[in-house]
Amino acid sequence: MKFDVIVIGGGSAGYAAADQAERDGARVAIIDPGPLGGLCILRGCMPTKTILRSSDIMSLMARAKEFGLTPVATKADLSAIIDRKNRLIGEFARYRVEQLKAPRFTLYEEKARFLAPHEIQAGPHRLSAPAFIIATGSVVIRFPIPGIDEAGYLTSDDVLELREQPQSLIVFGAGPVAVELAQFYQRLHTQVTMIQRSDHILSAGDEDLAQPLQDRLREEGMQVFTGTRLNKVTHAGTMKTVHFTHGGKEKTVAAEALLMALGRQPNIDGLDLATAGVDTDGRVLTVDAAMRTSQPHIFAVGDVNGRHEIVHIAIQQGEVAGHNATHLSAEPKTMDDRLKTSVVFSDPQVASVGLSEKECRAQGVAYLAASYPFNDHGKSMTLGETHGHVKLLCRPDDGEIIGAHIVGPDAGELIHQLIAVMYYHGKVSDLLNMPHYHPTLSEIITYPAEELAEKVRAT
Repeated sequence: MKFDVIVIGGGSAGYAAADQAERDGARVAIIDPGPLGGLCILRGCMPTKTILRSSDIMSLMARAKEFGLTPVATKADLSAIIDRKNRLIGEFARYRVEQLKAPRFTLYEEKARFLAPHEIQAGPHRLSAPAFIIATGSVVIRFPIPGIDEAGYLTSDDVLELREQPQSLIVFGAGPVAVELAQFYQRLHTQVTMIQRSDHILSAGDEDLAQPLQDRLREEGMQVFTGTRLNKVTHAGTMKTVHFTHGGKEKTVAAEALLMALGRQPNIDGLDLATAGVDTDGRVLTVDAAMRTSQPHIFAVGDVNGRHEIVHIAIQQGEVAGHNATHLSAEPKTMDDRLKTSVVFSDPQVASVGLSEKECRAQGVAYLAASYPFNDHGKSMTLGETHGHVKLLCRPDDGEIIGAHIVGPDAGELIHQLIAVMYYHGKVSDLLNMPHYHPTLSEIITYPAEELAEKVRAT
């Protein structure tokens, strides 16, 4: 069977690529062994945010006395939480399956393997095309800690189906997934210990964004160890003990369950990329700004290229690749990472767009920075949500905003005001000229903007 474009993977990136290619007039095949739906719908964004809502409500109920309300006893029913998640995810997945099975595509629910640079095997079918788009997503990283396989552990995939709540849990890692799930269980009254190798949680970003969340986690009763070295895991009966080095001393901590949450890695096993002539950097499919791999007719989008494990960016990459795959000889469209955005749905939430201070220093980018805390802001004080701050980064010469970061209440929503301003290359002076309703969380953005505007005028 011959097609114009073959897309391997039917998740968010793959569907976006197939949709764009078909709209550009291509005859498109999609290969996905299932379960259909993709990581975001089945094991990522949507299921995690669904269960986090339950723990957020439980946390608020525990604070009833703070707001002049009579406290009531609450107890989590993990099985019921999972049932609610499954109902919602089932609805989302059914819609995606309908999209993939639409007559505009030819869907093969099989595993894919390259036979040649322009030929692929999908189960019993041999398919060929001038262009391919790899969108196979990612799989959980399984870090080789001595003794952990014998002790047994959960992954971030496993906990989304777990119905018996452990009394105690040790979480390896402190990235977005680890932090969200650790806080979920802590708020359901599981005693959680988090062990992180880096010096602070959420180590990819600036430390000042991580610290308010790290403080909140400890206030809620979580043990958080950073700057550690994992040595081994032992087990006896139902308890598992982690041996690690912290502050130059050997330490141990025991729990009923272990959660391996050290991230994900590109899912490329079985594709036989060498046969297609596609180069990899370890497991990562390296791509250029046009989403091309080392083979100019083979593209890679989403988690599999290791650039940004964020679904809206995966969709953008898919759209770019879908267009370029149908216009192989034309000037390609490219991805612009200027507005790369991330949100961690912890409490407080952590949201960023553009450059961080860490990135500015690494790239030699000149910048000015200013912050303002939520514990001195009227609306956040009335809400009782005073952890965190807003930080803006701008160019020293003209005040154009090059980075914006929020750790605090509704950060995932507030960041979009700053995305909109940055989209139009707005300046800190623009934030001051825009009206901000009082009292709102949004008006806090004007305080660091005012400080930066004064610094820009002084340069």
